[in-house]
Amino acid sequence: MSKLQFGWAEISITPDKKVSLAGQFAERISEYVEKPLTATAMAVSSDDEQMILVSCDLVSTSANLVDAVRAELKDNDLGIDPDKVVLSAIHTHTGPAYTRTRRSKSKASHKSALLQLLPPDKKYVEKANISNNPDIIQGDEMLKFLVERIVNVTKESWANRKTGSFSNAFGRAPVGMCRRASYTDGSAQMWGETNMAVFDAVEGGSDTGIELMYVFGENNELTGIVANLACPAQCVQHRLFVSPDFWGETKMLLRKRFGDNIFLLALCSAAGDQCPVDIVRWVEPESDVNDPNIERKYPLKRKADPSMFDLDGMRLTGRRIANEIIAVYEDGLDAPQEDAELIHHVHHMKLPIRKATLADKLAAEKAIADYLDKKVGDIDYNDVAKLQIYTGTLVRMEVQNVQNVLDTEVHIMRLGTIAIATNPFELFLDFGNQIKARSHAEQTFLIQLCCGSEGYLPTKKAEDGGHYSAFISSGQVGHIGGDQLVRETLEDINNELFPL
Repeated sequence: MSKLQFGWAEISITPDKKVSLAGQFAERISEYVEKPLTATAMAVSSDDEQMILVSCDLVSTSANLVDAVRAELKDNDLGIDPDKVVLSAIHTHTGPAYTRTRRSKSKASHKSALLQLLPPDKKYVEKANISNNPDIIQGDEMLKFLVERIVNVTKESWANRKTGSFSNAFGRAPVGMCRRASYTDGSAQMWGETNMAVFDAVEGGSDTGIELMYVFGENNELTGIVANLACPAQCVQHRLFVSPDFWGETKMLLRKRFGDNIFLLALCSAAGDQCPVDIVRWVEPESDVNDPNIERKYPLKRKADPSMFDLDGMRLTGRRIANEIIAVYEDGLDAPQEDAELIHHVHHMKLPIRKATLADKLAAEKAIADYLDKKVGDIDYNDVAKLQIYTGTLVRMEVQNVQNVLDTEVHIMRLGTIAIATNPFELFLDFGNQIKARSHAEQTFLIQLCCGSEGYLPTKKAEDGGHYSAFISSGQVGHIGGDQLVRETLEDINNELFPL
């Protein structure tokens, strides 16, 4: 077994013009850059095996983005296997929108489904001037820009490979918390009001753990850090600036401690129902949220963290993560692994599409017709948001008419004593916990929103509770597919990579 080789690279993916910001129903145009956006790549090789992990300061790495990057890398003369280039997103809501597609055979969307049902006297009106605006980078142009930059950073990381080693470690930082509230009638709501007599419980748990890997160069110098956290980068999600959210703050503080040449590979673990916001100790944000799912009728003054929808909360979150990463390093690490085994499996799991019924379809069409009948004037993003449960049902009917399963790309890797497993969903925490708890590996890193973006994957409890993130329209696959994903991931980890 040859010694491991590691290569790092970072590249700016900050647009040089204004962009439409992705992640909210509200139309948002960037006004300035809070911190630059980057794509960071870590290439690892040993003997004939390889993996290149690329973390992007984006809301998602959609199927067409991944396919386009790999197409550019096809037949390269560098030795890079395009199928083992693994793209993931930190899920910042203050990154650029680009032309995105899923692996679904239907290209219908919430908006297109609604437009088909509009009466002749109504039209969709953009509140923000986005489409065909020469001052804003449009979707196809942004996609082309991202592909070029990600291809470049991938090649650079591969070219930078040198003999190295790593120490895996573990830390804790209170960042991710469940954002779904359950009520006494069995219902649930994302961002749900908790200052109510009918509030019963926070629906799910939280995971304060940080899976860490410190990478060292030929002279045993620290070259980069991998941090895997069960929380999306979703503090300042509604703001009108470009930002990598709390990971940008974390990277800035790490470079103050370790030097400007240190790399940070930020990876989002299973966190579909997680966020940095404490919905029990709710602190009203100072800035405008402009989200129909985030409303408080009975806000009270609380002594708690600053609102995680504001810059103060984002900075506090980034500082907590950086402080823990630094403390773990300074407390001392295990002896580095330099000749560890590297194995990289690529799976295409066939997960069942979550299906709507004919009754669901008829009810959705009636609800949309009733809404439009009462609606005065034209429609905009607010109407799309209010009707997304129904338009999503119609989209799902189109999808399930042409496919029964979703071709789901999953990467499962072994690097020494650690396992790394990916998925393309906003995977609810419970599924991730099942994998981590039952994995034979000493430590298990999970990467969601990876090599695709197929929506939320909720638990059975969440599906029964309903609301955004658990609606049938919120993701391509339901809890039955989630159970299959867990089983097949564990089968590979435990039977192939880490057999007892």
